[in-house]
Amino acid sequence: MRFVKKHTIALTSTLKEQLLVWAQQFDTVLWLDSNHDVADNKQKESSYKAIFAVDALTTIKTDSFNAFEKLEEYQQTTKDWLFGYLTYDLKNDVENLSSTNFDGLHFPDLLFFQPKKIFLFTEDEVEIQYLNFVSDEIDDDWNDIISMNTDHIHSEENSSIKIHLRTSKDSYFKKLDQILQHIQRGDIYEANFCQEFYSENVHIDTIKTYLHLNEISKPPFATYLKFDNFYAMSASPERYISKSGSKVISQPIKGTAKRDINPIEDELLKEKLKNDPKERSENIMITDLVRNDLSRIAEKGSVQVDELCKVYSFKQVHQMISTISCEVATEISPVKIIKETFPMGSMTGAPKISAMKIIEEQEDAKRGLYSGAIGYFTPDGNFDFNVIIRSILYNAENKYVSYSVGGAITAKSIPENEYEECLLKAKAMREVLER
Repeated sequence: MRFVKKHTIALTSTLKEQLLVWAQQFDTVLWLDSNHDVADNKQKESSYKAIFAVDALTTIKTDSFNAFEKLEEYQQTTKDWLFGYLTYDLKNDVENLSSTNFDGLHFPDLLFFQPKKIFLFTEDEVEIQYLNFVSDEIDDDWNDIISMNTDHIHSEENSSIKIHLRTSKDSYFKKLDQILQHIQRGDIYEANFCQEFYSENVHIDTIKTYLHLNEISKPPFATYLKFDNFYAMSASPERYISKSGSKVISQPIKGTAKRDINPIEDELLKEKLKNDPKERSENIMITDLVRNDLSRIAEKGSVQVDELCKVYSFKQVHQMISTISCEVATEISPVKIIKETFPMGSMTGAPKISAMKIIEEQEDAKRGLYSGAIGYFTPDGNFDFNVIIRSILYNAENKYVSYSVGGAITAKSIPENEYEECLLKAKAMREVLER
């Protein structure tokens, strides 16, 4: 049981900083921010402006073997708020697949925790939920938070981080050519091909890094995760899947275009993306894949496309997003819904299993948390998970920092354009780390 207390307060940038600084005393921290003040990108179905969970009472941490079965048992037994992540490599639990590529980060394949302390932010209020045995700490904690000094995170600190490419440009084109050969032979229609950028022997200030990345992008699914020495700082624009009552929705992104400071030019770029036949075909392929995934758990005849190829504008890029929904029977468990749709189609390709096998052959780095998901379950079995893209991942113990980017390869792909799109997606992360 949880003790609940509410405060009337606006979620300002200062309060966000105070929360993150205060939380560094804990080994386990998860901050989820919708950046709700960006009106153009209020993607539907968001219940809260932000959610903050700290200090694990219980935790599940496992590799991919029987991972979803273990998560199912944990979720059904706990029946409380659970926060955590699913790495891309849980594909190996869903299908007969493997992950043998280089891994510099070494994140556990799956991690969820039951927090002692939760803060739920709506438009002008925070609802604080503490487990009963720590409820006497609410007032002191809240006073500590709102009086927290955050001046140090605004101090100038020159970074000497040098970013390296795991996959050279020449190698990228060779690998892309091999993927195109698979497409020409009919093995697949589309593959999401990714590459890693990294730096070794580095120390980063994770709060500064996250705040800078979020300020550049202002995405609807921003995340700051701390688990012991593992950190994720995400500016994700993409929802993987959410459940509210009997309704489940997924919002895959396929299609990217740059922004322009000139409003007229910017609108032209947006219209060009909206009508680009290659980008639309990519999006429609993945929309069809998601429809197929959802049909495994949906009530018969309930799967529908609510929005097809809608262009949303973010601070750095325009993105083409589709929204697919369905109704799910009460006997279908929350974890089963995720397992039957995992990994998200926007990060794999079509057909899904064939694409994942080819991805594993061609990519040089294990994806890990990149193109996995971070999110939460509520006590009544609802959930919301993002897609971990536009994200910086950091192992503080190994002093290894990494970000990855990718793009959908189809028969119409022009290799030079695909590479340029990768660099566009990588721009924010590189700017933050090489500032």
